[in-house]
This record gives sequence, structure tokens and C-alpha cells, in this order.
Amino acid sequence: MPRLVGLDLGTTSCKAVAIDEAGRLLASASREYELLTPRPGWTEQDPADWWSAALDCLSHLGERPDAVGLTGQMHGSVFLDDTGSVIRPALLWNDQRTAAEAADFEQRVGRERLMRITRNPALTGFQAPKALWLKQHEPNNFSRLATLLLPKDYIRFRLCGERITDTSDASGTSLFDVVQRRFCPELAEAVGLGLGQLPGCVEGFEPAGRVSSEVLPGWAGVPIAGGGGDQAAGAVGTGAVTPDVVSVSLGTSGVVFSAQNDSAYDPEGRVHTFCHANGSWHSMSVMLSCGGALRWARDTFGFAGYDEMAALAAERDQTESVFLPYLAGERAPHNDPNLRGAFRGLSLTDGRAEIAGAVFDGVTFGLCDGLDILTEIRGGHRPDALRVTGGGAASDYWMQLLADATGCVTVRIEADEGPAFGAALLAGVCAGVWPSVGQAAAEAVRVGREFRPGPEQDAVRERRIRWLTQVREHVRRGTTGA
Repeated sequence: MPRLVGLDLGTTSCKAVAIDEAGRLLASASREYELLTPRPGWTEQDPADWWSAALDCLSHLGERPDAVGLTGQMHGSVFLDDTGSVIRPALLWNDQRTAAEAADFEQRVGRERLMRITRNPALTGFQAPKALWLKQHEPNNFSRLATLLLPKDYIRFRLCGERITDTSDASGTSLFDVVQRRFCPELAEAVGLGLGQLPGCVEGFEPAGRVSSEVLPGWAGVPIAGGGGDQAAGAVGTGAVTPDVVSVSLGTSGVVFSAQNDSAYDPEGRVHTFCHANGSWHSMSVMLSCGGALRWARDTFGFAGYDEMAALAAERDQTESVFLPYLAGERAPHNDPNLRGAFRGLSLTDGRAEIAGAVFDGVTFGLCDGLDILTEIRGGHRPDALRVTGGGAASDYWMQLLADATGCVTVRIEADEGPAFGAALLAGVCAGVWPSVGQAAAEAVRVGREFRPGPEQDAVRERRIRWLTQVREHVRRGTTGA
């Protein structure tokens, strides 16, 4: 029986799973590590903490696998010198220190040209602005820079000594030609880098090293798949590897993910278009406060829990109140870090039930905004079904609300192990267990309960129209409050 391992290097913890060819979970392990915030808006981590946690997780899985797949937090920058030593703590995806460098980089390249090459604007989280920041603010460290790696690829480097990434993770660097699926010399030069300082690149299912005997003697020679960024690997784990399957992640942030057969993108940069881990492409919409907005409302208004919020929301009276979920700024579709959340239309008749209902509506309608943009990119084709993952997928109320708001069937995934599961499937393709990523998903991803649009669909759509009117006014005014 094949044994396949996936390792997910998350922002706060590392998770490893072992599965068989039917997608059944054989073993799992997780370890947490520290998030460093040396200044407001700065987020860093020590790659040594990642390595310690990853090695501990893999060792805990025990039996030798047939292959290992890697995934993890995207965009972060690990700076290595010519001996392979880490120069300074890694800058993470949510580090905001590089706003000036992102604007500078975009000006150097030209926004339209950058969009044509990378399919995305330069964002503060991406690697190119981070490299430019290092050059401008820590020139001594920049002069020592021999290799720029993404977080999961530092784990690969420690496992096997190879400096390799995959196309999906490389797509989020602002240094990668998403159409040609290779690093771009012009973009590297714009931040003072040469291609020799960037890793080699493979597809997510292709081999990218073998485990060293010095690291895990019992796993010596086990192939390591290219893997993928956490969103791409997570989509593999839901089966979102063909255009007819769209996935939605209901986590702290909210993601709508659509696989594509080409590199079509939104010229306005409202959503991301990256290479997919299956050898094709994908677009995804990211809203920053999804489950996070629900958690904020739970704690702020004293709800006993999400179940109480959902029960109250289901019984609410008709109201004009709406909630705009921009508590941490927003990416899709507004791409404005300074946008803020608000309640609008509140009245003396509104109580806890109406507050709960407005918050559920607000985050759900924000996801609908992303789905609408992805539908434009897909030539107007709206999916029949959405495969839903993340903690919010456990809520029957939210699943039904999402179905009513989008007009799509919403479906739970039975084995919701996150990106680590998708990384394990990529490992299986690398090891020859399946001939393709599509076949792996077809055989190992199992769906659960379905929720179909119901009799509340028209009422939900009317609430969204009212919500959109308030959003347009809110964004137009550039308000940061009520």
C-alpha cells in the first residue's frame, strides 16, 4: 500500500499527514512556532524554527513513505548566503513594511507590463518588494545574498540540499513569468538580482530532490515533489484542478479558487492569477476578514459561540442593517489596505439576531464579489457547485446561506486536512501512484453533504443588492468608519 506524506508549513504551525492511495489518513502531526513582530506592521520568523518543527512532524509519522510533498505559506522571503546559512529572519506574506518598495518596483517595470508578465500587481507581501527593501535598508545583508527562497523551499533545502521551487509558489513572487512558467530576468534585474540567485523551478508533481540520509536516515532517497503554495495545494486537496470545480475556503480569510486552462487574468488586478500545481493556471479571490469577522463579532457582542450566532441569524427580523466586513482592509475586489468595516442602516429595532445576520451576510456577500470576478475571467461561466473547506464549512447555516447567495450547490469535503492533503496527492503523482493530478483528485478526494439553493434564495439576493449599494457608497467616500 503506498504511503504518501504531505507537509504544510503554515504561518503559526507546521502540519504533516500520511495518506494512502484512497486518501485515507494514516497518521498526522503538528507543531507550533513563534511569530515575530519587531515593529508594527512587520512580521518575521526564524527559519530554524520551521526546520525544527518540520523535522519533528516528519519524524513523528514514522514509517518510510513512497514520496513527500511540500506546501506552505506563500510569498515569504528566506535569504541565504553562499554557505546556505540564513542571513536574517524571514519576511512573511503579511509583512507590510514594503509599501514604498512595491510602488517603486511597479514604477520601474511599469504596471501594465508587470501585469502582462506576472498577471498580478506588485503587493507588499510578494518577494520582489522584500528583496528591494533588503537592498535599500540592509545593504550589507543584500550583498551577502546568494539565494532567495520561499518558506516551504527552505524545508526542501534542509531535507535534500536542493534550491528548487514550484511554479505555483513562484507565481507569488513578482519575479515570475506566469505565462511562460519561468523566472523573468527583467524583473529580477529590476531589484538587483540575477537568475542565479533564484531557485530552479519545476511543476508541483515533478521530482525536486530526495531526502538526505543525514537528515532522516530511514527515509533516505525518498523523492520530494515540487509541491505548491498553500492555496494551490489546498485546491488539489478539494479536487479544484479542472474549471468545472471551484473551491471556497471559509477560514480567517476567505478564498474563492478557480482552476483555468489558460492564464486569463483580471487587468484591474482585483484577483490573483497564478500557475496551478497541476501544470495549468488558476485565479483566486482573497478577502481578508471572513471567519475573522465572525470571530470579532462573537467576542465583541458576547455571543456564546458560532452556533448561537447562526441560530439567531436564522430567526432575525427583516431589517435594513448591513455589515461591511473590511476590518483589516481588503484585497478582492477593492485592493485597499486602508478600507475599514462598518455597520450601516442600524435602527433601535435591531438586536443581537439582526447583528449576527448582518455579519454572516457581509462575509458571504464579500465572497460573492470574488466569485463574480472569477466568473468574468471564466467567460461568464458560473460553476454549478462550490466545494467548501475550512472551519466555516462545519456550519449548516453558513453552507445554506452561501448556496442561496451564489445560486450554486455547496458541498463539504469529507477529509478536510487542508493543504497538507493536497501536497500528499502531489507526492503520489510524483511517485507514480497516479498518472496525473486530475486522476489523484478523482480517486482520493471524497465529497460529503450538499446544500442546494432553497426558498430563501430570492430574499438573500435582495439583501445582497441592498448590501452592494452600501458598499459602493462606502468605498466611494473612502470612509474609515460609519
